[in-house]
Amino acid sequence: MELLDKLTILADAAKYDAACTSSGARRSHRDGMIGSTSSSPMGCCHTFSADGRCVTLLKILLSNDCSYECQYCVNRRSNDTPRASFTPRELAELTIGFYRRNYIEGLFLSSAVLRSPDHTTELMIRALSLLRNEYRFNGYIHAKAIPGTSPELIEQLGMLADRLSVNIELPSEQSLRTLAPNKTRKAILAPMRQIRERGAENRRELVKYRHAPRFAPAGQSTQMIVGATPESDRHILHLSQSLYDSYQLKRVFYSAYVPVVESSLLPALSTRPPLLREHRLYQADWLLRFYGFHADELLDDVQPNFDPLLDPKCCWALRHPEFFPVEVNRADYESLLRVPGIGVVSAKRILVARRTGPLHAEDLRRLGVVMKRAQYFLTCSGALATPLRLSPESIASNLMALERTCLPAQQLDQLSLFDSAG
Repeated sequence: MELLDKLTILADAAKYDAACTSSGARRSHRDGMIGSTSSSPMGCCHTFSADGRCVTLLKILLSNDCSYECQYCVNRRSNDTPRASFTPRELAELTIGFYRRNYIEGLFLSSAVLRSPDHTTELMIRALSLLRNEYRFNGYIHAKAIPGTSPELIEQLGMLADRLSVNIELPSEQSLRTLAPNKTRKAILAPMRQIRERGAENRRELVKYRHAPRFAPAGQSTQMIVGATPESDRHILHLSQSLYDSYQLKRVFYSAYVPVVESSLLPALSTRPPLLREHRLYQADWLLRFYGFHADELLDDVQPNFDPLLDPKCCWALRHPEFFPVEVNRADYESLLRVPGIGVVSAKRILVARRTGPLHAEDLRRLGVVMKRAQYFLTCSGALATPLRLSPESIASNLMALERTCLPAQQLDQLSLFDSAG
């Protein structure tokens, strides 16, 4: 098979993986090597995949010739799809060729399970070794660690890549048994644990020895499919919280299930991807990582799923009227972050600006506060930011109306990014 044909097949097969980011790497220029993760403000130049996601790396599979039978996967063993595999040399030459043409700044490498996890990982290691050692490539590399791979190979892979990720794919062990019979929760969590422990050990080594080899310096991430199985948003968010707390993940990515293969165990092929649900989970994930929220605060048994018409932070604020209004001239940083319309940057600006004098509503706008949301939940020197005292129902109605203006109509209607029409 021609190299271009392989590229067409394997780049297309990689588009369903959302866990693609270069944040966190600090691989600067080195003499005698080419590539850098800090050569531009964004780290990598941008390109777009067929599903509409912004991709900054060469995002590709080593092989789509899978020996596993995951029901949701387009590359599953029983699916009738064109198969292709790169040799390690082909993949290394392709990557360096793309880089030299200024198409990319790095590589996102994943693979179907070719024969076995160990065999597949060995091929990935050979390709990355060629890039790092023979072609002297110093740019960003994100590699997928395949569940079931031996610890020795995970160690080698982490020494070559900036970030590792182990996809948990499905939110519960029951769903894994049903839809991915070749995978187990234990096999997925074992490499996550190894990456966490080896990363911590490597950071201690770097304190003692400045030039010690670096193991996955940008940490690890994972991805979950949303909408293929019946788990609630609360279940998914609790799992994310646990992964952040227990395995120090940098990111959990959520991928709206796209019906690409037929199975009686999955939603029908005509089902639209739950893009708005994915969006709400990303918003909630942001609250977990940067705003001091916990999964238990955002959802409970009474309300196990997010409101599609309102963002999670506004929902929390409406359910906790006892917390508000927040006085911007006295509230601490953590309290300011709880106010809808106040973000991390604007909260820090408020803390600095109020040292010189009391703040008023017009000052907050200049500091970046979104007053269309925040006005219902704060006071400035005791005065309400909005002249009207509205009922909780009226506030919710106004916030929903604002949300409809912020979200594209296609997203509210759950329009699939893969629709060919229009």
